[in-house]
Amino acid sequence: MAKAATQFACTDCGYSAGRWFGKCPQCGEFGTLVEEGLPPKAGRAGPKATLRLVDVNAEEAERIPTGVPELDRVLGGGLVPASLVLVGGEPGVGKSTLLLSALAAMSKDRRALLVTGEESTAQVKLRAARLGGAENVEILAETELDAVCATLEQERPDVCVIDSVQTLYSSELGSAPGSVGQVREAAGRLLRVAKESGVATILVGHVTKDGAVAGPRVLEHLVDCVLQFEGDRYHEHRVLRASKNRFGSTNELAVFEMTGTGLVGVPEPSELFGRTVEGEVGAAVGCVLEGSRPLLLEIQALVAPTDLAMPRRVGTGVDPKRLAMIVAVLSRHAKAALGQADVFVNVAGGVRIDEPGADLAIALAIASAAKGAPVKHGLAAFGEVGLTGRLRPATQSERRLEECGKLGLVAAVAPAGTPARGKLRVLEAQTLRQAAKAGIDGERAEPG
Repeated sequence: MAKAATQFACTDCGYSAGRWFGKCPQCGEFGTLVEEGLPPKAGRAGPKATLRLVDVNAEEAERIPTGVPELDRVLGGGLVPASLVLVGGEPGVGKSTLLLSALAAMSKDRRALLVTGEESTAQVKLRAARLGGAENVEILAETELDAVCATLEQERPDVCVIDSVQTLYSSELGSAPGSVGQVREAAGRLLRVAKESGVATILVGHVTKDGAVAGPRVLEHLVDCVLQFEGDRYHEHRVLRASKNRFGSTNELAVFEMTGTGLVGVPEPSELFGRTVEGEVGAAVGCVLEGSRPLLLEIQALVAPTDLAMPRRVGTGVDPKRLAMIVAVLSRHAKAALGQADVFVNVAGGVRIDEPGADLAIALAIASAAKGAPVKHGLAAFGEVGLTGRLRPATQSERRLEECGKLGLVAAVAPAGTPARGKLRVLEAQTLRQAAKAGIDGERAEPG
């Protein structure tokens, strides 16, 4: 009897080969190639007529508001009809709760369908009763891919949520649900159904231990939008950000608070994350820009002597490489004694920042912890730190200053040339050393 044809696919990047490798040739990970059956061969398709771009009717479809303003912000204004959106996050972070709330709001004037593969219909109803307003949401408990696609083609709802894509399986493939082949096949089939039937489809995906969406990378390439739901299940605040968006910006950020009645958007996160205690050493307020939203964040730093040959530079919520660079610039140009000290930096609230405009606030927090003197109360900071110790202007400084004024701050340390805004006083600095002397109590400011 002939042996069934199989292939080996990488669970991280989707690379496939005819034999097993201990190390994936494409992504370099060890032990990630698993055996799976080959997909059935499709019949040969005939040629199709082509079109010129000038002949294509490109009418922009009206977006579908989800009823959750913070979710609409990250999506770029709402769901695009016939789009495929992937929402990833750790188990228990609130993905199903958020999407059920969105379905409940959209079901008031549109057909909304929930395909659940992880929970029974009774379990979903209990959650819906707690959230309220989800009486019109249609539900289907099914994990067979053919049945799900046939239902979407026949019913043609306006919006469909599939929770989750890892539970779907096709009987034509021999592998188990959640394998590379099954996830790839499910995403490809659902993409075709969404485009042909005009169904805005949201896929819920699990994440791996390093925070990436589980399954092959081709899953992220297929979909139109990838949203990452971040947060700790033991804390009440969650952050939603887009890592890919064909219809909007990938720099937008939304903050939610977990309550007894579900997730509630936080329209003013600066009030939540930007509060500091007067006189506290090692804490500074930074004004960062997340898409179109300026956000005030508390940056915390701790500098402690060490006996290690290589002092540690540990950052939570900041890029470790950029943190090491800021520490080096502080040591060289601001005369901060950090060569024999461990440096720990944390962004309060569990928010992650990647913008260079947060460099100055991180540097002020570290300098405050190193000198044992607090940052002046009511002060914010923003600006990019260069390797020469000179500060570079941050983009959209006027919007940052407006946000600082809304929170009641009285001054801001910023690179030279930053125009003042309203009653907020701007302490201009050309170098990092000048900024540290202007922003930290007990330091005498140098002349510019």
